[in-house]
Amino acid sequence: MSKFFRAELKDRFLEYAMEYDESFQVGILYDEFLRPNYDMEFIYGLLREILEFDSGLLEIEPGHGEEIFTMAPTAKTEEFLEGGGFMGLYVQEEEKWDLFLGQLSTAKVPGNPVGKEFRPIALKREKSMLMVLISAIALSFLFTLVSIFKQTFLEPEYVPADEFERKLELLQQQYLHENERLQFKLERAQYLLDSLGG
Repeated sequence: MSKFFRAELKDRFLEYAMEYDESFQVGILYDEFLRPNYDMEFIYGLLREILEFDSGLLEIEPGHGEEIFTMAPTAKTEEFLEGGGFMGLYVQEEEKWDLFLGQLSTAKVPGNPVGKEFRPIALKREKSMLMVLISAIALSFLFTLVSIFKQTFLEPEYVPADEFERKLELLQQQYLHENERLQFKLERAQYLLDSLGG
């Protein structure tokens, strides 16, 4: 879970405690904010983070085998929320990082170190290897185009004689079947006309 979402939830927990204004069970936070997507251990973790930041933000009472069973706001809770809460701290931290990254991007890149020499021989060798590689790719592409052109336009597609005869017989059978069907429909139509005229 992102720091932004965690900060938002911690502020909401503190705001809820301020609205409740008295001691309440931690399970209410679970029902109110995180059921059914997260478990109670997640809430306990967020509450521990709040207490690690400032133990005076909440008044915590153990019970029923849990170290945090009930909680209540303190005088520091409202003051902390008015100062921006955890979201305010998150925004401040992000602004610091943005400033730092901005400074990094505008920093000058060091030039060629004194100990490093410019070597034109290695550069020529790299250029020649690059040219050989590009030529090989271009030649391969050209052969592929010629092969495709030759297969599609220059070489006729031959059909074996037995397959041709089989397809011809199939077409003749379909033709005869269609003729018989149309003949039957014609006779039936003639019969209907004769019976109506009759």
